[in-house]
Amino acid sequence: MTLALSRPVQHALPRVVGADLTVPLVDGRWARYCDLDSAASAPALESVAAHVAQVLPYHGSVHRGAGWTSKVCTALVENARADVARFVRARADDVVVFTRNTTDALGLLARAVPGPVVTLDLEHHATLLAWRGGTGGAEHRVVRAGHGIAATLDALRAELAARPDAALVAVTGASNVTGELLPVAEIARIAHAAGARLCVDAAQLAPHRRVDLAGWGADYVALSGHKLYAPYGAGVLVGRRDWLDAAEPHVAGGGAVRSVGVTADDAVDGPGGTVTEWLPAPQRHEGGTPNVLGAAALGAACRTLEDLIDDAVPAHERELAARLRAGLTTVPGLRILSCFDDGPDADRTATVSFTLGELPAGLVAAALSAEYGIGVRDGRFCAHPLLERLTGGRDAVRASLGLRTGSSDVDRLVDALTDLARRGPAWTYALVDGRWAPTPDPRPADPFARDRELPAVPGCGD
Repeated sequence: MTLALSRPVQHALPRVVGADLTVPLVDGRWARYCDLDSAASAPALESVAAHVAQVLPYHGSVHRGAGWTSKVCTALVENARADVARFVRARADDVVVFTRNTTDALGLLARAVPGPVVTLDLEHHATLLAWRGGTGGAEHRVVRAGHGIAATLDALRAELAARPDAALVAVTGASNVTGELLPVAEIARIAHAAGARLCVDAAQLAPHRRVDLAGWGADYVALSGHKLYAPYGAGVLVGRRDWLDAAEPHVAGGGAVRSVGVTADDAVDGPGGTVTEWLPAPQRHEGGTPNVLGAAALGAACRTLEDLIDDAVPAHERELAARLRAGLTTVPGLRILSCFDDGPDADRTATVSFTLGELPAGLVAAALSAEYGIGVRDGRFCAHPLLERLTGGRDAVRASLGLRTGSSDVDRLVDALTDLARRGPAWTYALVDGRWAPTPDPRPADPFARDRELPAVPGCGD
């Protein structure tokens, strides 16, 4: 396929680990891997991997060790905290708490919210489920999004006016299904006018656009390192201190306390209890030995992207996303999904979800991988209520672009989908444990098994 859309995308962007990875196809050929699943997990930047390798020898206990390596590791964590704060444009008095991921960060905030929480129905499950069952004493209310952004904001205003006891509004910054952006600053004004605070799930926004906690007027932001070109295992909650200082510790243990005492039970000859004085946030919620490498990696990713996230990254992705959307419109039977009727295409991240005729989404994804070396996501993307509205609950396919993506990757996907739409898969597939899979599948299922030698990797076949 050749699209006379624009010149090939060329921007001075950092490289990611595995940019030249090749993968086996079911017909015995090998192809350069076309990674179009960045929204699920983005590969680490080479600069981040190099930083992790550099700090690995400095292995020491954080905050409580007198040895030199302990001091180095403590500085790594605290400097990473400052890097994250700078990257999200936090206020001077905001606190940065390291967590495992966005889901963990929102779970932490759920323990701290002193009243009802309001969300939209188009959220990722991390935002929809954090408050369920009144976690932390919070009631959870879901507002159904309208067909347009303006109607959705009106519905949110109406809910907050009808029941003005909400303590927190929690929304995504960018849909993980369609890439559409929400007007965060306006939602912050709506929430504050009703006496509520705003939390932004920025997991899908931070890799693509500037997160501006102070500029938006938002109160909290949560994000994950593994979507921001850092390795798995670290995320953050950033925001106002008062709720976090008053909340029960998210992880109770060493490092979260100032002092612990044991009390005697005067009434019964038996065991006593403990009297604990907790530290303020962030230490209050970071009990135990922290993920030093995860924090250091996330900080390094923020440093690398700091000067790129306002201009170079969005420019790279807008051009590619326009190429992708234009190409997808030429594929027979393909339908692109959107949350809103009034959202311009420019106000999206480089994430596109679609259905392809009557082909099951899982079969499309399996064929793209097995026959073309293209990685996409299929399913309902941890956003079941939104997919119920967009597809009637039917699974969809999602292609998400990032720093690893080039024009040739976009063209490969469009060409492959066109083949599938016109001729169907060339291999045989069956449902295996609920997932579509090639049958047979000659590719090694676990190339890193101890009893298996890694196959020789020939040149790319694309």
